[in-house]
Amino acid sequence: MNIVSHEPQKSGQQSTEQTAYVAPYVDIESTDSGYTLYAEMPGVNRDGIHITVEQGNLVLLGQRQPLSASGEPLHRETRSLPYRRVYELDPSIDANKISARIEQGILTVNLPKGENLKPRRIALE
Repeated sequence: MNIVSHEPQKSGQQSTEQTAYVAPYVDIESTDSGYTLYAEMPGVNRDGIHITVEQGNLVLLGQRQPLSASGEPLHRETRSLPYRRVYELDPSIDANKISARIEQGILTVNLPKGENLKPRRIALE
């Protein structure tokens, strides 16, 4: 996994505070009706997902549930950092019809093409 940084902007102020994120692994498939994006976000449930479209970008955020441990950790390879991934949306995507679901740590985002951009057959008169 890659770690990326993002500097939050606060109402006209520049902040020196940085938040670290983990970029989830993502697969993207082309379909007849658009694209389907699959993002691995283990430890994230429905309440921890925030998907927005901002200035032509699809922004995926996932906050993991805290791990509850009864003992003292001896070795830890998992990170509690939130997930974040940003994609520039192709103009052919109908942003008003984007849908998503999460099941067993896999976020599935459907990115449909606009109706006027889908291939269609022209009938002869």
